[in-house]
Amino acid sequence: MRGFLIRAAVVALGLWLAAQIVPGVEVRSVGTLIFAALLLGVINAVVRPILVILTLPITLVTLGLFLLVINGLMIELVAHLLDGFHVAGLWPAILASVVVAITSWLMSGFVGPQGRIEVVTVRHYSRYE
Repeated sequence: MRGFLIRAAVVALGLWLAAQIVPGVEVRSVGTLIFAALLLGVINAVVRPILVILTLPITLVTLGLFLLVINGLMIELVAHLLDGFHVAGLWPAILASVVVAITSWLMSGFVGPQGRIEVVTVRHYSRYE
């Protein structure tokens, strides 16, 4: 559960960055931002795998680029279900999904596979000790 919440916080950071960078993406409050991140996590766990399987032929033809459209559709679905989170169309949703993906990728260096925040300690050893 803790790992899910840490990942949801990373997604919330990505959605906040998307709202700051991408024109057409608006988040009205911090509570809406957190709820949007949680809802996006649930939708990505339930709806996204079904869409990925159903659209596998077009995903293969486009060499995986159609996954960007699917990710954008997931963000649009969250915006449709949640008041206070607005996406102006498919292109802003796709750009927001790219921002969220890049943020998640950058933060994955700090969050381990079990969802724990990891601190890397570098120790220098001398050969002569």
